[in-house]
Amino acid sequence: MLILPFIFPGYLFGSVPFGLWLTRLAGLGDIRAIGSGNIGATNVLRTGNKGLAAATLLLDAGKGAFAVGLFRYLGPPDAALWAGLGAVVGHLFPVWLGFKGGKGVATGLGVLLAAAWPVGVAACVVWLIVAGVARLSSLASLAALAVAPVAAVLLADGKIAWLALAIAAMVIARHHENIRRLLAGTEPRIGQRGDKAAKEGAG
Repeated sequence: MLILPFIFPGYLFGSVPFGLWLTRLAGLGDIRAIGSGNIGATNVLRTGNKGLAAATLLLDAGKGAFAVGLFRYLGPPDAALWAGLGAVVGHLFPVWLGFKGGKGVATGLGVLLAAAWPVGVAACVVWLIVAGVARLSSLASLAALAVAPVAAVLLADGKIAWLALAIAAMVIARHHENIRRLLAGTEPRIGQRGDKAAKEGAG
């Protein structure tokens, strides 16, 4: 099966920078100049606007789910998985922003929820538990995506497990700076405002 016709549209869906658009529409300027410079929901939260952060989270997850859902009906078997993978790559490396995007957590979770909802739900539950206890978004994200391939083996099938593993690998690689700060004990907590987070190099 040729995969480019499915990866490429998924990539385009994933590359839509909702966090950047929403903060600009709200008159908050360029989100890339705030906190970590990331375009995802965690950095949008550093503006102090919880509504925008929630909207960014839902839209970033939604674009991943949309890519999977669309090609589940329009393509051959496995097309949806390739489109979902493309959506995560698009969020990480959006062509519109010079290939400098977000961390891929929300989009990756959206892909998993659409591809195999029990796996996506398991990952989301892990995220919520770790975030609630540790108040560290990066740690919650790493834990959730690390659990996803195991959950896929138990709750889905091998193809979903490979998809979850590929997403986990990309997301963990994009969190390399966060991992260093976690080990050093300097990673900012959830909700920390942009000015302080910027000084500490937040992710």
